[in-house]
Formats: sequence, C-alpha cells, structure tokens
Amino acid sequence: MKNLFLLMGLLVSFASAKVQTIGFAAGCFWGVEKHFEQMPGVVDAVSGYAGGNYPDPTYKKVLSYRFDTPPGVVNYTETVKVRYDDSKISTEDLIKSFWELHDPTQRDRQGNDRGNNYRSAIFYTTPEQKEIAERTKAAYQKLLSKAGYGKIVTEILPLKKFYPAEAYHQDYLKKNPKGYCPNHATGVKFQNPKKMSGNKIDKVTPLGGKEILVIDAEGCPYCEKFKKEVIDDYRGSVPMRTAHEDRIEGYQLKGPVPGTPTILFIENGEEKARHVGYLDPKTFYRALGAFKLGKESEAYDVAFKKSTDARFCKKYEKFKKVGDGVFVDRISGEALFDTRDRFNSHSGWLSFFRPLPGSVVERPDNSFGMHRTEVLAKKSGAHLGHVFKDGPGGRDRYCINASVLDFVPRAEWKKRMKGSAESGGK
Repeated sequence: MKNLFLLMGLLVSFASAKVQTIGFAAGCFWGVEKHFEQMPGVVDAVSGYAGGNYPDPTYKKVLSYRFDTPPGVVNYTETVKVRYDDSKISTEDLIKSFWELHDPTQRDRQGNDRGNNYRSAIFYTTPEQKEIAERTKAAYQKLLSKAGYGKIVTEILPLKKFYPAEAYHQDYLKKNPKGYCPNHATGVKFQNPKKMSGNKIDKVTPLGGKEILVIDAEGCPYCEKFKKEVIDDYRGSVPMRTAHEDRIEGYQLKGPVPGTPTILFIENGEEKARHVGYLDPKTFYRALGAFKLGKESEAYDVAFKKSTDARFCKKYEKFKKVGDGVFVDRISGEALFDTRDRFNSHSGWLSFFRPLPGSVVERPDNSFGMHRTEVLAKKSGAHLGHVFKDGPGGRDRYCINASVLDFVPRAEWKKRMKGSAESGGK
C-alpha cells in the first residue's frame, strides 16, 4: 500500500509538471546556451536561429546579412531555445535571468559582437510568457534608467520558427577548453543582494601591494578548468583570490570585464595587466613572472630568456649565509632544492647534488655549440640552470641561478605545508 501511494504521488507530480519552451537572444549563442543549460529546472538549451523570414538559415548566410540585409529580408538573430520544467524553475525567474545576462539597451550588438544577428529578443510560446516578458521589461527599465542606461531595445515576439544551428555550435564552450565565457551583463539586478534580509554580501577590496584577482562566474567551464589546474595548486607569494565581478570594490580597473575568467594583476589596487580567458599553467606563470619580477629585470631574463646570473652575484652571496631550509621557485613558490643537498663548488653559482623529487624537468641544451642538460622548474617552466657530472665524488652538480629562487627556513616551510594540507592542498 505504501508503494502504491508513492507511485500515485509521483504520477501527480509528473502530471502537474509542465515542460515549456521559450527562446532567448542575448548576443553570441555560445555563452547564452551555457548560461541557461546549467540552471536547475532547464531540460535542455539548443543554439539556433529565430526571428527571420527566409528559409533554411545557415550560420554563413546569417553572418552575410548582419550588416547589409536585402530589401524585404529580416535576418535571424542567434537564439537559444530553452525547454524548462516550470515546477522546478518559474518562467519569471528564467526571464529575469535573461535581462540580467546581457545589456538589452544595445541595438544589434553585444559587447564587441556587432550585427543584427546579435540583437536582443525574447521569443515566447504562451500568453503568460509574453505577459511576464513585458512586465519584467518595464520593471528592469526602471532599474536600468536609475543606473544611467538608455531604453531597452529587446524584441518580444512569438516563436514562429526555430532552426537549430550547425552541430559544431552546440555545447561550443564545452568543446573548446581554451577560451572564456562572455560577460555582457550590465550588473543591474532585480534585487540588490545587499538589501536582502539576513544575506550580507562580502566585498573583495584591495590588499595593498601586488595581488592577483581572478574574476569568475558560476557555470563557467573555463573558470573551473583554471581553478583545477592553477588556483588549487598555487603556492606563490603574490596573493591570489577569486571573486564575481559584482563583489569587487575599490579597484582601479582599465575597463569592464568582458568575460570569465579574467585574470587581473593588481598593484596597490590598480590594474597593471590582465588576461581574458583560460590560461594553462605555464602561460600563467610566465605572465606572473613578468608581473612579479618585471619584464626588464635580470631575473625575468634568466627565467624566460635563458640568461645566466653573473658569477658571485649579490643574491648568491646572500644565499651563502642562510641556514637550514629550502629554496623555492621565485615565481610559483614550489620547493626545488634542500639546503641539505647544497655544497660549495667555488663556481660562483649555487650548487646542489640533487633537486627535490619531481620538482624539475631536465632536457638537452645544445646552444652555443655546447652539449649540456638544462634544468627547468616543473611547475612554472622557468629556466633554473644546468646539471653537470663534475660534482664531488663523481656526483651530479646542479648549477643554479640564485635570481630565480627564494629561501624559506625549514620551520616556516613546514608550517606552510601543514596549512596547505589542512586547506585541501590549495
């Protein structure tokens, strides 16, 4: 009997649930599709074309008409057809999300994407959807006007015909791991989070000095990839934080954030450099090296142009006096060499019998007519020096440039490693 009541309850639930269809055009459909398909209650999201009046549109033809449309022809706009379960997400929440997703006051464009194929539109399939679209448009217009924006130019039309886009456009952001999720939002919200009762939004403000600020967004696959491959394993001395754009406050940025992730290199609250989109670890650490060391510095030349410190340089002389501890990559913060493996080769460069396990990469170097073995930091890719077979007792001699290293006393390093383990390796 209990199972019968459970079955009846499920049948009632299925009967009351209704899958509806609506179309949204908010610029390039790649980002719009990704935005909606990750929302709870959305059954599927398909990229395609709507709002035009000629048969069988293709991406090539739509693009050809974006600036010069023949008389009598209405071009299609890049549209995402969304099917959703209205028992799990309301039509109003879905449409409000559309308004907040982009800038509906821009005509025939979103951000740097220009043309009538990028025009803003809602394509409804029920009278209720139309009513909600018109009502929320009026409410959002008041918020936009208060924030200094112009009139909404979004078309609100019935979805008469929808043509799915070519296969390579579907789930485009999932298929292309090196890129970014476009951000054309105005930042204007229907409800100000700071005014929501019991929900205090913490702001991210400048730390002072050098820092890295990563602007991310929920549902952005490139943000997740960058987090997994860089942020979660980061040990550098320049602080790195992540935040949604609407949480940052007090920074002097060079312009709006066009997409996520955006990696901002900040000094005393002022943006010095940025990169929009996913960065693989080696590219990130090269960019960090330019920021931290300075592109014109000797240390940067050593790390990324394979230069060499002068013999008995100042940093070498400084490191001769340090006690027990580890030498770390000045860029990534990864431990490379232990003082227990250090010896004085009288060469004028730091010398070690061996690196810490798994910390370096070795490869042949036949430059300058010599046959040597180059040593690079595994994580950052920075050039460290060379390894020779002329150490005491026939052992290896790792001849390492001091300018690309930092020293950390052993007690402090143990604290760092303990803290890293407790925080899940971050």
